[in-house]
Amino acid sequence: MTGTSRPLLPIPVIGIGADGWDGLGGAARREIAACEVLLGSARQLVLIPAEAARAERVPWPSPLVPALPGLLERYAGRRLGVLASGDPMFFGIGVTLTKLLGAQALRVLPQPSSASLACARLGWALNETPVVSAVGRPVETVLPELSGGRRVLVLSSDQHTPAQVAELLARNGFGGSALTVLEQLGGPDERIVRGTAARWDHPAGDALNVVAIDGVADRVSPRLTRMPGLPDEVYGGDGQLTKAEVRALTLAALAPAPGELLWDVGGGSGTIAIEWCRTNPACRAVAFERMESRRKQITANATVLGVPGVEVRGAAPESFAELPAPDALFIGGGLTQDDMFDVCWERLRPGGRLVASAVTAESDVLLLRLAERHGGALRRFQVYRAEPLGGFTAWRPQLPVTQWSVVKPRAAVG
Repeated sequence: MTGTSRPLLPIPVIGIGADGWDGLGGAARREIAACEVLLGSARQLVLIPAEAARAERVPWPSPLVPALPGLLERYAGRRLGVLASGDPMFFGIGVTLTKLLGAQALRVLPQPSSASLACARLGWALNETPVVSAVGRPVETVLPELSGGRRVLVLSSDQHTPAQVAELLARNGFGGSALTVLEQLGGPDERIVRGTAARWDHPAGDALNVVAIDGVADRVSPRLTRMPGLPDEVYGGDGQLTKAEVRALTLAALAPAPGELLWDVGGGSGTIAIEWCRTNPACRAVAFERMESRRKQITANATVLGVPGVEVRGAAPESFAELPAPDALFIGGGLTQDDMFDVCWERLRPGGRLVASAVTAESDVLLLRLAERHGGALRRFQVYRAEPLGGFTAWRPQLPVTQWSVVKPRAAVG
């Protein structure tokens, strides 16, 4: 959007709480009064008294994000204002508008966020409390944040989210967790409901709510943290997976960082892509798998383990089209396929990391040749697991794994 197609700038983006007009400061009220057009949800728009603003009131269309450019174009040349819930930059429309227009095009006037108000009611330290949004996302995204003794806030999608969270916790070894549902925070109809996940029987309440979890882990459930190397048995599938010990070593070589994108070639059960994404909520991954049954299993495993955002595509390299270049790339299957490495190497961004694993003599030889050509580090792992043998214990060897890791050179400067 350029030139005269823009609304008059800067656009005020005004946070408003459940207390409505009464909770707004003088600056926010003046901005609203000066607007010719007010955008917001139907719930937010009715919080502004008719006598306080004569602006045309336009509720958000659905779906919102694809419609935003056209909506702003429609009101070009007019003084536009946007209403948002609480803090517009906290999982709010302010973030979306900043990506579209840039920070200089907005004047953001925040109110306390729902997380701030919830922590104030509970006596929790806001800076120590992770927040997970279930708005437009599966509730399973809360799972990687859970551990015994940890407190988590969930921003609900609607009035049914608390019961969904309770059921999720009870099903995943956190049935003893204390749940607190805080509705209409800061408003005249504020209400707080308490219970435990396994015994949650409260009827659905207000759609505007936050769920607070005080985690209690069941003693018999496996302990699943964000650290790579989850137990093999938590993955469903046909047994085609990178085993826990090698998986931890592979993720260490891939070195995930927040916001980075991984391509997992030869996804199998999806273990590498899934545990990459579990390391940080901002990590992203695409898994490539030729077999449809395994693609379905990767999706199921990703959902069960709390990272439903893992994208699953068909066989590599045919399915690479139109994807952004990855920051890291793992080849766990198909290494000996014609041109597989060359296409992967070409698509990897400069400075990106590539890790490949081999368990056959043929793929071992290929890794040796690739290391001679591109450098990097070669390692070989042999894992033994203790298993019963009669009345004794024997060490059973797993297949030895050769790992090659390399960084793609950056383009020369000057």
